Amino acid sequence: MIYPSLNERLKNQHTAISAIILNLVEERLNDHPEPGKWSIHDNIAHLAKYQPLFIGRIHSILTFDNPAFERYNADEDPEFKSWQAQPLSWLLSRIDTDRQLLFELITGLPDDKLERKGLHRKFGDLTVLKWAEFFLLHEAHHLYTIFQLANGVVG
Repeated sequence: MIYPSLNERLKNQHTAISAIILNLVEERLNDHPEPGKWSIHDNIAHLAKYQPLFIGRIHSILTFDNPAFERYNADEDPEFKSWQAQPLSWLLSRIDTDRQLLFELITGLPDDKLERKGLHRKFGDLTVLKWAEFFLLHEAHHLYTIFQLANGVVG
C-alpha cells in the first residue's frame, strides 16, 4: 500500500525545483562549481532525463519477473548531452509531464503489483514501492545539490 509520505512526495517533490531557482540569473544556472561538476541546469537535465528511464524500469518490473538494472550514469549516456542542451523551460515542463505519468502509474497499481520486484545492483531486490522511494531519494539528493548551488555553496 502506498503510504501518505510517498504519495505526497511522488506527486509534488519535483515542484521544489522552481521554488529553489526562482530569480536566479541564467549565468548562475549554468555555472559549474568546479571543472567536471554539474551546474544547476545539468542537475535539472539529469532529473528530466532520468524520469522517463525510471518509468521504463517500472514497466519492466510489471512485465518481467525480477528484471535486473544497471546503475544509470548520465555521463555515460550519449543522449544526456542533448538533454543538457535543452532550455530550462522545456526541462521543467518535461519533468512536470513525466511526473504526472509516473504518479498515475504508481498510484494506480493494485497492492499485488506494488510488491513486484526488480533487482537493483547495489540494493538488491526492491519492490515497486521501494523503487519509488529510491527514485524520490535520488531526486531529493539532486534537489539538495541544486539548493546548495543556488545559494553559493560548493561541494
